[in-house]
Amino acid sequence: MRIVIAGGHGQIALRLSRLLAARGDEIAGMIRRPEQAGDLLAAGAEPVVCDLESATVEDVARHLESADAAVFAAGAGPGSGEARKETVDRAAAVLFADAAEQAGVRRFLVVSAMGTDGEPPEGTDPVFAAYLRAKGAADDDVRARKDLDWTILRPGRLTNDAGTGLVALAEHTGRGMVPRDDVAAVLAELLAEPGTAGLTLDLISGETEVATAVRAVARG
Repeated sequence: MRIVIAGGHGQIALRLSRLLAARGDEIAGMIRRPEQAGDLLAAGAEPVVCDLESATVEDVARHLESADAAVFAAGAGPGSGEARKETVDRAAAVLFADAAEQAGVRRFLVVSAMGTDGEPPEGTDPVFAAYLRAKGAADDDVRARKDLDWTILRPGRLTNDAGTGLVALAEHTGRGMVPRDDVAAVLAELLAEPGTAGLTLDLISGETEVATAVRAVARG
């Protein structure tokens, strides 16, 4: 498979690239800064410089031509303000989905977050609330599309602990933590399981091996 990952320099994206390269897939990672290219090459991914905050749909679609799947793993990051939650976490996700449709790429995965359904609780930090609203709006946009075989993954609190390979994956899991290693492993399995199209899934650490957990939620 050829897989294009938006946010290719992110921690989850680099982990995912290494897993996909190890199983023989061809990966392209979209990055904003050319100096990040070396990290992608080391992970087995082709670096593609494309700023999703300024690119057009046509620009992005050109990079998606001949791809079998697309993964939106971009994010404005913890140091950004409310404005970039809108331009990256919502608008860039929508742009990437538009480009996938234009390029004819049906399989489309989104790395989202828990807590994006409904309005953030009263007292939530304003920037984090903007992040949750942006992610929720992007998820809603993707779910409304008929020309994408989408899956939305909503991990719990992310950690850099070593992955265990054991997870809980379901429509609703409740709150919890999950290593980025295990998020990447689940994404790799989702890409190989078309029966998860049309699902929005929560992910936390659990007691089920990753491949088994993905097969358990797959339809048909």
